[in-house]
Amino acid sequence: MDTLQSTFFSLPVVWHNALVTLMTFVYVFSVPPLMDYFVTNHALPRDISRKITHICAGSVIVFLPLFIDTDWSHYLNITVFAVWTLLLIQKGLFAADDDQAVKTMTRTGDKRELLKGTLYFVVVAMICGTVYYKQPAGVLAMAVLGWGDGLAPIIGTRFGRLKYRVLSDKSVEGSLAFLVGSIAAGLFFVQLIVPGSIATDKIILIAVIATIVEGVSPKEVDNLTIPVAVIAAARFL
Repeated sequence: MDTLQSTFFSLPVVWHNALVTLMTFVYVFSVPPLMDYFVTNHALPRDISRKITHICAGSVIVFLPLFIDTDWSHYLNITVFAVWTLLLIQKGLFAADDDQAVKTMTRTGDKRELLKGTLYFVVVAMICGTVYYKQPAGVLAMAVLGWGDGLAPIIGTRFGRLKYRVLSDKSVEGSLAFLVGSIAAGLFFVQLIVPGSIATDKIILIAVIATIVEGVSPKEVDNLTIPVAVIAAARFL
């Protein structure tokens, strides 16, 4: 199938990829107001809202198969994260306490949290969308970071009974949720985006390594240590 036939509405590749980029913006920018609605009107806890947003942000890679790789414009896939990088810096410095991002993306309502783990997340997403674009390492890094690290605190905070501490407080239940979420998301997104590129047993092993790294990482910093561990494991195993 040639390029013209494989684009939406027979558009040139650059406009096709621009349209897919617009879809990522609609998806990503719909999450904060939706979470704000539930936080404000239905008493959704901030930590749950924060992690649902986290999972949704990691899942933006679901749009990657729609990008066509034949010219530079497939790098438009990171545009939404580049915009959020600027927004997080602005909001982390100047946002009001009732700002949607502050209410839905922070644990405590302190806007400066946006300059830590949340900002690290979008920077990692930009690296995965360029240096590791449609590569197993980048796909797995985003899948594990989005779903594993998103589910772990939700389960651990509410159901964690077996506590442990290395550099921060964790629970066995939360770590198991991280492992299960990482394996499931890793298998799904690899099959969707780069099918057949990496064996199932290797995905499981990488998820185990990421679980250990998350368990010993300080809060906030794990948004950096987890993807570094996943990318390194994917490369050297």
